[in-house]
Amino acid sequence: MIAVTLPDGSVKEVEKGTTPIDIANSISAGLARNVISAKYNDTVVETVTPLTENGKLVLFTWNDEEGKKAFWHSSAHILAQAIQQLYPEAKLTIGPAIDNGFYYDVDMGEATLSENDFGKIEAKMLEIARGKHDFNMHSVSKNDALKMYEEQGNEYKVELIENLEDGSITFCDHDTFTDLCRGGHIPNTGIVKAIKLMKVAGAYWRADENNTQLTRIYGISFPKQKELNEYLHLLEEAKKRDHRKLGKELELFTFSQKVGQGLPLWLPNGAALRERLENFLKAAQKKAGYEMVVTPHIGQKELYVTSGHYQKYGEDSFRPITTPSEGEEFLLKPMNCPHHCEIFNATSWSYRDLPKRFAEFGTVYRYEQSGELHGLTRVRGFTQDDAHIFCTPDQLDEEFKKVIDLVLYVFGSLGFENFTAQVSLRDPENKKKYIGSNANWEKAENAIINAAIDKNLNYVVETGEAAFYGPKLDFMVKDALGRSWQLGTIQVDYNLPERFDLTYKGSDNELHRPVMIHRAPFGSMERFVAILLEHTGGNFPLWLMPVQASILTLSEKYEKYAKNVLDSLENHEIRAIVDDRGETMGKKIREAEIKKTPYMLIIGETEANDGTVSVRKHGGEDLGAMTVADFAGLVNQNIELTLKKFKV
Repeated sequence: MIAVTLPDGSVKEVEKGTTPIDIANSISAGLARNVISAKYNDTVVETVTPLTENGKLVLFTWNDEEGKKAFWHSSAHILAQAIQQLYPEAKLTIGPAIDNGFYYDVDMGEATLSENDFGKIEAKMLEIARGKHDFNMHSVSKNDALKMYEEQGNEYKVELIENLEDGSITFCDHDTFTDLCRGGHIPNTGIVKAIKLMKVAGAYWRADENNTQLTRIYGISFPKQKELNEYLHLLEEAKKRDHRKLGKELELFTFSQKVGQGLPLWLPNGAALRERLENFLKAAQKKAGYEMVVTPHIGQKELYVTSGHYQKYGEDSFRPITTPSEGEEFLLKPMNCPHHCEIFNATSWSYRDLPKRFAEFGTVYRYEQSGELHGLTRVRGFTQDDAHIFCTPDQLDEEFKKVIDLVLYVFGSLGFENFTAQVSLRDPENKKKYIGSNANWEKAENAIINAAIDKNLNYVVETGEAAFYGPKLDFMVKDALGRSWQLGTIQVDYNLPERFDLTYKGSDNELHRPVMIHRAPFGSMERFVAILLEHTGGNFPLWLMPVQASILTLSEKYEKYAKNVLDSLENHEIRAIVDDRGETMGKKIREAEIKKTPYMLIIGETEANDGTVSVRKHGGEDLGAMTVADFAGLVNQNIELTLKKFKV
């Protein structure tokens, strides 16, 4: 007998050789019908793998990320079989699950494959899936594995096997197909009911441009056709909400090849939007006791060597800037924290002075590869809403919780209410990736976990996701389409204070080391604006809109009255413009709708005579005629209620 511990802590005594699906059946038939994958002692296993020792079992369904991973990995096998049957000369390489679906890299030889071929490949995949073929794992000796692929002339699989240890090589079979594989599959192909190939692209073998370029086929699959239909609908919605498309329509930002890839240019509307976001956070920070600082865009290379950033991120930085002085080198600033450490170091501090909270909207630069650049979400120059808190160890808990409050205020005010907190810890198996002592890491990790518990956050723990200098609390926010984004981060750091020899005088008149908290509720202004654009579809919260009202005149006769309305709105601090062009009212309304203008104020003879405006909301709702003062009251009440709801 062996003892199997379940996630709820209960223990089942079962016979050695019992499988995960047997245990699922012993719990309930309904669970067994839905289980598609499992882990035992943190190792991926098949649902029919015999369990031979005591351990912890986790069962996964389609609703679990691990379940989806197994589902999509299995679907990659089905794709590989379909390719092999339709293109016998093709050489298969690798086919992993990814965040949304799967892909397989194939050397097509003399054949070509395009999206025009997707229909026949999908049909073949569904034919295979309907066969309900079991996925079966089995071990293969290194010699036999090499012999098989050498006979096939598949140099890619041979190269993979040559780098594996004999005794660790496994294959997965289904139907007449077999493939080199570590495992992690659904029980059989019949669970896959809906398949869609998404795109085809080029990919170098092992991501090395000196190697053969392969054909990468991306796909996605689901256990129900309805779920595929919903996914495709969301993709269409995502296209409509693409921040690059909306940024152009709303005239927020642009890019120029002459300026350089990944370096956004903010247009007047976008600059105004950024300014409002910055002012919003500055006001909240001022109330919370932060002081604004400003640091240069460059720093001596030695600064980043001291901080450890050059060692960790040197390859992702722009090349050093040399000067006429021999040996003098500068870097474009990759991070703000080393500069803030030097600001703290410029003064002698007592424990009575702490905490010190330095904030800056500081622009930093990273040399992202051109293929990884994407609108505002991956750029080479971006502005972080950075702040660094220097506090005593006794103040750490309270300060960390205050930062959590600030992040929640920012999210709530901007409509991000669906999120999970992620406690990102270091990888205990690869401590070389990090700087600092084990004792400091343990203190920092415990501080974050305790704060998350005390603030009743819905949080998960992710090992290996920490920054190189300390653990962090990341906020994973779901947007209106259900996509998850990492927004906002708080990090505890005992290491940079040591590297920069930061000190304060304690109550015992001895020098002590402060603790450093890094925080950025937005993360970066560029990425935050991109995500906010896609989350809202360009319909920003009213208080943030570049233009809150557009005054539309029926003819030039009402231009003077429109100007009076504009002046009155500006006195009420409402941002408005006048559209007095000689266009039809229908065209003016359509263009205001495209620009997501929240309110359209229509002015004709009746309104001019009565001293009113006819109010139309974005989307078409008619609010009728009202005075300018009443309209201003409506707008300001809306804004006040939004911000009041989430006040810290």
